[in-house]
Amino acid sequence: MITNRTFTMLKPDAVEKGYIGAILEKINAAGFRIVTMKMTQMTVNDAENFYAIHKERPFFGELVEFMTRGPIVAAILEKENAVEDFRALIGTTNPAEAAEGTIRKLYASSMGENAVHGSDSDENAAIEGAFHFSGRELF
Repeated sequence: MITNRTFTMLKPDAVEKGYIGAILEKINAAGFRIVTMKMTQMTVNDAENFYAIHKERPFFGELVEFMTRGPIVAAILEKENAVEDFRALIGTTNPAEAAEGTIRKLYASSMGENAVHGSDSDENAAIEGAFHFSGRELF
């Protein structure tokens, strides 16, 4: 049975610090099913396209530099109410303001290096998932 899906990306800081297993454990414990997952590295072109919505923001260059500095883990997750539940699990962008026990509270070091991305809507989850995965990679 197909339920709601969301997209996530464990960012270079989380990968560099060895948090992949711990973050995936929290995702599984929260009832998400991993539909597909891979480790990859974004090119500058990839990061510019993925974050195009932020192109006019002053932090865009830093964001692209950060997201291309090392590998990421991209995944599509499935669970009822996936987008909203995953946003709650990861916490607010600023880890200092994130709720106790959230992924960002536990594993992020700053607003810029906040460990994990989570889609903010069902529409963006589909777009972001399709950006990173071909149809052959979805199960």
